Amino acid sequence: MKKVLIVEDERDIALLEKDYLEIYGIASDILDNGNVVLSALNREHYDLVVLDVMLPGKSGYELCRLIREQFDLPILMVTARNEPMDIIRGLGLGADDYISKPFDPAEFVARVNAHLNRYERLKENKRCEAVVFDNVEIHLNNRKVFVDGREVKMPNKEYELLQFLCTHPNVVYSKETLLDHVWGYEAFGDVATVTVHVNRIREKIEQDSAHPKRLETVWGVGYRFNL
Repeated sequence: MKKVLIVEDERDIALLEKDYLEIYGIASDILDNGNVVLSALNREHYDLVVLDVMLPGKSGYELCRLIREQFDLPILMVTARNEPMDIIRGLGLGADDYISKPFDPAEFVARVNAHLNRYERLKENKRCEAVVFDNVEIHLNNRKVFVDGREVKMPNKEYELLQFLCTHPNVVYSKETLLDHVWGYEAFGDVATVTVHVNRIREKIEQDSAHPKRLETVWGVGYRFNL
């Protein structure tokens, strides 16, 4: 059984999330203080973290950064505000997705399931090939990226987007298509998510992220990975 860590200080919301996850066969624990989250993740295995932004102790943003540095699992951020900069900040710190309060419980469960299923498929991928260009190596078997021989850490969705594009080179994909392929829930997505992740990838693999050579913007259409 999959297990989710819910980090939420509003008890009614946390219990609602827990109840709906359990209906769909997903176990969960609840924490209401940001200061105890990392110790819980070190103590017990979780398959996904649902992370509220506003928390006592460490904020959701700080926790997102720390979790991404230490653990390899999906992070779904919950925010009471739907401001674009709040969303961009969370995604930039390594969150895989976000959902705004108040939310539809069915949509919440759908997003959790989408990330759990996609991550499970990634773990089962045992391919041995690598994509190599310039000073970059993308090892598809173990989900590692190296630049100048040094490993570059990438959150799940950054890596999945890069993997999809580099294994389908020289083809232009719209943001909507990338959202569907990488995030897997077209009806729930926001194309701004794709833009944020593309920019983060460029900062890590392009020699000049302001003038990208590999991950190219095709204005009015989408993105193309040049090989």
